[in-house]
Amino acid sequence: MTISFKGLARGVACAALVLAALPAAAKEFRLGLITPPPHTWTKAAEAFGAELSEKSGGAHSVSVFPARQLGNEAQMLQQLQTGALDMAFMTVAEVSNRVPNMGAFYAPYLAGDINHAAAILRSDTARGMLAVLPQEAGVVGVGFGSAGMRQILSRGAVNSAADLSGLKLRITPFDPILDFYNALGAAPTPMPLPAVYDALANGQVDAIDMDVELINVLKYHEHADTILISNHMMFPMVGLISARVYAGMSDADKAMISELMAKHVDSTLDVYMVKEPEWTDALTKVGKTFKRVDQSFFGDAIAQWETIWADKAPSLPELRKTAADLQ
Repeated sequence: MTISFKGLARGVACAALVLAALPAAAKEFRLGLITPPPHTWTKAAEAFGAELSEKSGGAHSVSVFPARQLGNEAQMLQQLQTGALDMAFMTVAEVSNRVPNMGAFYAPYLAGDINHAAAILRSDTARGMLAVLPQEAGVVGVGFGSAGMRQILSRGAVNSAADLSGLKLRITPFDPILDFYNALGAAPTPMPLPAVYDALANGQVDAIDMDVELINVLKYHEHADTILISNHMMFPMVGLISARVYAGMSDADKAMISELMAKHVDSTLDVYMVKEPEWTDALTKVGKTFKRVDQSFFGDAIAQWETIWADKAPSLPELRKTAADLQ
């Protein structure tokens, strides 16, 4: 069979035109979380995947891996940095371990309640703090969500902050909350979520720092005597895309994926604004001592925290000003 160079050239040119007209390569993205399947964040991740598949005409899909299936958050952040993991819904707490300025979000009583927290996280000030993430953490942040405000659950009576002194108190492992409980004289004890229920049951910890959703859903209250509704910190989440993965996307995919992920991350704020009062009310009916306290309960621990974090988190003054303006 004889093939002319002219015919071959025409064939190559036609193939090039066809390839240029095709959409970007289809991809199944992997998204990791630490939260269990019933959690608000996991549901939002699944909704994001479903809408991305729909909007991309089935070209893209998202496989969601909840409950630390891909490792803890430190491990997942490392996977994002190398491109081994595509996406995550991650606590800002973990990101603050790499980018200390993000610790400003955990300033005690920065937000008065979950509605105020949502307004802060939707502000231009908050969104502007995402700009450095590609350079400093190897990830692209698309927007903020949140879990509920932080509360304290104790196996014993808590009548004053002095009663927290010396208690082994479960925390998420990051510096801002570690510094807060150290200032109170507690013994903050980092511990992953799956270990918390048994740790409370067997006395491995005396108290926990937690939100009302998980206190209800995972029934931590079953092994506690006192529920302290303090709202002492908000607990934001951020939608992340690996910067390596993001760099390989077409401009159209970057825009579509970022917009849809930001939408579903943000939707968690609406959920908590509706559900947090309901979850809190439910805890008044579980037969435990239920108390509400404000920032005066914690004495000078808040001032001590501010002193420590004034230099670590240069965005703190601007974020506090934004919070005051939004009250």
